[in-house]
Amino acid sequence: MRPVRLFTSLIAALVLAGVAHAQAPGLRMTPADRPQIQLSFAPVVKRVTPAVVNVYASRQVRQQNNPLFDDPIFRRFFGGGDQPGSRTAQSLGSGVLVDSSGLVVTNHHVIEGMTDVKVALTDKREFDAEVVLRDPRTDLAVLKLKTGSNFPFLEMGDSDGLEVGDLVLAVGNPFGVGQTVTQGIVSAVARTQVGITDYGFFIQTDAAINPGNSGGALVDMAGRLVGINSAIYSRSGGSIGIGFAIPANMVKVVVATARGGGKQVKRPWVGATVQQVSREIAESLGLDRPTGALVADVAERSPVAEAGLRRGDIVTAIDGLAVDDPESFGYRLATRQIGGASQFTVMRDGKSRTLSVKLVAAPEVPPREALKLAGRSPFTGATVMNMSPAVAEEFSIEGVREGVAVTDVPEDSIAARFGVQKGDVILAINDQKISRTADVQKATATRANFWRLTINRGGQVINTVIGG
Repeated sequence: MRPVRLFTSLIAALVLAGVAHAQAPGLRMTPADRPQIQLSFAPVVKRVTPAVVNVYASRQVRQQNNPLFDDPIFRRFFGGGDQPGSRTAQSLGSGVLVDSSGLVVTNHHVIEGMTDVKVALTDKREFDAEVVLRDPRTDLAVLKLKTGSNFPFLEMGDSDGLEVGDLVLAVGNPFGVGQTVTQGIVSAVARTQVGITDYGFFIQTDAAINPGNSGGALVDMAGRLVGINSAIYSRSGGSIGIGFAIPANMVKVVVATARGGGKQVKRPWVGATVQQVSREIAESLGLDRPTGALVADVAERSPVAEAGLRRGDIVTAIDGLAVDDPESFGYRLATRQIGGASQFTVMRDGKSRTLSVKLVAAPEVPPREALKLAGRSPFTGATVMNMSPAVAEEFSIEGVREGVAVTDVPEDSIAARFGVQKGDVILAINDQKISRTADVQKATATRANFWRLTINRGGQVINTVIGG
């Protein structure tokens, strides 16, 4: 007797053809009889798996057991031949072909710091790939296969259309064992307290995701890409049924930038700073529950200022999509393209109103005037830039408009040894207010016996004294 296949909740022959969701996205049914229970995911899997690839990344890391080996005379007389070799650092993950020309989406952490990237398809073909776009803020990267054409690819779905309980498949290469398909449901659609990327807004699924699945596909029952598998919650390193995927609507923005030849994703800037709506704030405003994003500040001459947004307003939706907290506010904007406008639904004085807000790129005013600091100060070796909305957006600095931003701190620099961090904002040095990079250069030009520093780090102002 043939074994009965696992319960799958697929809907009759339409699902076997792979078009049920495409033709009737709102139709959700449970099996009505034994033939329906015996249905299979195989047709969807056959259509999806050719477009899910393995990503192999590597770089050569110089190994130096003894600095004396840098001296060729030492090597000649004391042996050792050539400089002790290098080792190969490797990374293994998954990726998804998103068009026939060979564009592949994967996680940024799969290829971070790597110089050589190869992509292997399920038909055993292997291609060299170049990284055409890195977006650490979303943990996404786009690769381009260097040769070939007419590749299989996945159509991207609307991740905002997902509902809790929808069936999904996760496809990837867990633990390097080979391509694997797991099945589950959407457990949640707007997980915001995950702490993986700057835009904390994830699809949660119980489809098994394990190390090596990173960058792989989360697909719906029509075979459309609805997410890029990114992380798991686990105490052991293996799947316990809590996996997270970056929504496809976020992926679309990154892919569109790569297709247009962009090297950096530019997202809309509206000029509003928002915060959580606490229960106390909700009660004081007459709300029945603490939801939405409370407007804490509005930049002058910004798009939201022109649209009429005010401090104390609560944004509850953008383009009809719910805004439950500051993270979802950021996500809704990050999935919009620059140009045109978005409709903000706002609660003010107990009444709901709609504001049309222009979607523009963050202005770089004043110019960044990047400067790598020399001399002998706690900032030596660091790179600083003038604060502007564009710099704040690029380096994830929120709620700070004055001072000078630290945008790079090499690991071997004096600044790193003193604990200076990328994203710090220098407000004052030895009681001198810092407004431009030239102020930092002037304040650190001469050596001091001690340094009084005022720095904004993550919204917290730190005052400290460091010996010279």
